Amino acid sequence: MRLKFDPKTVKKPIISLATMRTSTPLNIIRASVGPREGEIVIEVEEDKAESVASVLREYGVKVDELVETIEKDDERCVHCGACISICPVEAISFNSEMKVIVDSAKCVHCGSCVKVCPFKALKLPS
Repeated sequence: MRLKFDPKTVKKPIISLATMRTSTPLNIIRASVGPREGEIVIEVEEDKAESVASVLREYGVKVDELVETIEKDDERCVHCGACISICPVEAISFNSEMKVIVDSAKCVHCGSCVKVCPFKALKLPS
């Protein structure tokens, strides 16, 4: 899930409150939080996702389910595999033709592959 915080909600311990209210651990994958706004990508057990989202919305957080995947520029990608070795969830692999492919169902948008790509062929969805 992608969570977006406005100036009001960014100042509250909403992640902690949601974890306590739902008795569900939330794994923070990526966070960019400033004094006026924030965006956090979290991983939640699938069977608890709706209850967690509901609680977060009660606190004023905008909740989006992530359906996008890492964007790969096929013109820049040379299929070196640097992104494969760094992916913590094995969402990136070689296909039978030794071409880099991304499994969007596994991708958690951590951004590790984006940082390590020597050809800047990968980017996070905006």
